[in-house]
Amino acid sequence: MNHNSNMNADRESDGRVVPAKCPNNGGSTSPAEGMEGRRPTAENTGQTAASQMQSWNDALVGLQRVREAAKRDKGLRFTALLHHVSVALLSNSFYSLKREAAPGVDGLTWQEYETDLDKRLEDLHSRVHRGTYRALPSKRAYILKTDGRQRPLGIAALEDKIVQHAVGMVLNQIYEEDFLGFSYGFRPGRSTHDALDALWVGITRKKVNWVLDADIRDCFGSFSLEWMAKFLQHRIGDRRILRLIQKWLRAGVLEDGVWSETGKGTPQGSVISPLLCNVYLHYVLDLWVQSWRTRRATGEIIVVRYADDLVLGFQHRAEAERFLQDWRERLRKFGL
Repeated sequence: MNHNSNMNADRESDGRVVPAKCPNNGGSTSPAEGMEGRRPTAENTGQTAASQMQSWNDALVGLQRVREAAKRDKGLRFTALLHHVSVALLSNSFYSLKREAAPGVDGLTWQEYETDLDKRLEDLHSRVHRGTYRALPSKRAYILKTDGRQRPLGIAALEDKIVQHAVGMVLNQIYEEDFLGFSYGFRPGRSTHDALDALWVGITRKKVNWVLDADIRDCFGSFSLEWMAKFLQHRIGDRRILRLIQKWLRAGVLEDGVWSETGKGTPQGSVISPLLCNVYLHYVLDLWVQSWRTRRATGEIIVVRYADDLVLGFQHRAEAERFLQDWRERLRKFGL
């Protein structure tokens, strides 16, 4: 597979890369044996393993090139990303999923899908790249919150989880170069403990006299799909990737056999939802907070955000109150 990407904003996306699986004509294994699916020889098994390893190495190289391009040019719009969603990346995504997770509306479990996995993934890869892949509705489920209320979750179908994970791996190469340092939620290599450490350091080392602890109500289920599309287009110029994301956002929810449209937000519990939420808050909140702190504040301000939870420390009370008022207006503007 050729993973040389064509990522310049002024060029068209390069062609689809669809790997072909051909029977091995060497040694004692005939084409008929390859077609009939007989047990491969040890030699062919080794060749298959080596081929898979090479495909995964190629996938990693391709992702690294995306990362380097995103770091090098903060204004670059990536017009050719879908070819990075290879069979190797889909396979890695499948094995990254929780094996005992509840099935979605398709009823497929991880163990069932693993049966004849190679053919399933090649078919899924083909449908994704031909544009015939269809996202299924999320299955509605509820978990009990600490305050006694129920939190709605959306359980995606297994193939949706696989593709979402793979696309998320590609997009993370871009957005991990864009996200700001005070954002900690749902990011590779960052945890709640890292966020707490940053907060402790800020409070103890900066002139913090007033603390604002804020939470965005129903952030995952509230953001505007129209604004989400606009924010994504700042960096993503590959229309096929954008269409995939739109399919997931517009797939709706199935509850008790009844389908309902999701006119806003993304199902909490979906594999791609945390990344989309971070992208939305990056443009709505993080960049704005950074600008507000630089242009409007006279005293010291610290910021730590974990997903939709935000803690700010202010030197002056008047600036904390002014920020809170401006922040509420900002959230209303963008549907939060």
